[in-house]
Amino acid sequence: MVSNLNFANALTVLRLVLVPPFVLLMLLPDDSLGWRNAALAVFLIAAVSDWLDGHLARTWSLSTKFGALWDPIADKALTGAAFICLSILGELWWWVTIVILVREIGITLLRIPLDKRGVDVSAGLAGKAKTALQMVALTIFISPRETLLPLMMGAALFATVWSGLLYLRDALPRLREPRP
Repeated sequence: MVSNLNFANALTVLRLVLVPPFVLLMLLPDDSLGWRNAALAVFLIAAVSDWLDGHLARTWSLSTKFGALWDPIADKALTGAAFICLSILGELWWWVTIVILVREIGITLLRIPLDKRGVDVSAGLAGKAKTALQMVALTIFISPRETLLPLMMGAALFATVWSGLLYLRDALPRLREPRP
């Protein structure tokens, strides 16, 4: 059995710990690009930690129940905070943030009864692509340079809704099955 005290899980915890400083840096009232660049650096460190912890968990066989539960929560905390900050700053439409947050919270809540039934709730390819697109789109939005903003956020929104629909399609029949 793999210990919860491993490097992959430490990166997941790091991602959670980086959310408050990221939010603070994003919402500081000073208009200088220094704070925004610092927020971008924190976001990028957290985003890279997401890729790295998954890679380490798979290649070094460090997968744990802790990681399976907290990795997606850490992802959603980071991306959710970024979407909310961008909407507060008037840089992203609130309806985009709301659609994404409803999907993320809904799928997270759906995982609870599935996990209790012993169903594997790890992210599939669509969910991983969704998270990657969200991270790229958010990086572009957080960056002081305005490039491809609407295109990337549109791709992230589409991937978010699409992966949520795929998850629902696969999960709903499993919820109808009798408990083991």
